[in-house]
Amino acid sequence: MTFSEILQATYPLPPASLDKMRALAEYVELPKGTVLFRDDTLAHHIFVMQHGLARAYARRADREVTFWFSEAGAVLVSIRGYTERAVSYETIELLEDSGLFQLNMRALQELYRTDVHLANWGRVLVERVWQQSEQQLIARQFRTAEERYADLLHHSPHLLQRVALGHIASYLGITQVTLSRVRAKLK
Repeated sequence: MTFSEILQATYPLPPASLDKMRALAEYVELPKGTVLFRDDTLAHHIFVMQHGLARAYARRADREVTFWFSEAGAVLVSIRGYTERAVSYETIELLEDSGLFQLNMRALQELYRTDVHLANWGRVLVERVWQQSEQQLIARQFRTAEERYADLLHHSPHLLQRVALGHIASYLGITQVTLSRVRAKLK
């Protein structure tokens, strides 16, 4: 997907607004293991992923809790930094070498103030993040480990080939031992 196609998939933009976003974007190639956002740091950019894979997680005591995985076409953003200009809750790291478009958050916010189409794009972006968060919360509260794993298999089976099982288990809210049992049961 091109940068413009990714933006348009979030919210349809007229050519003039797309041009403003293209002018703001800087393409970067970053290696696996790069941390885009750190949970103790204020975020200054958002990223639009052209290719690669990333995960968001929080550190809790002696473990990491994975919130989500994102692939090509995703907009990577620390929502707390984006909406409140506050330190991130999560760390977002690349799980593969990735190509991303980097956008300065302050410059983007200025575009929102001057272009209603871009302001709507930003609103829809946040709405989608909230919707995904709600879906994940409901799944963790009301679905069994087997149901959550079956859902992952149905919607994103390729992640099992690209993501370490420890990260998958964390995302599902279970231990690796439980994940092994679930996988054996569903085969």
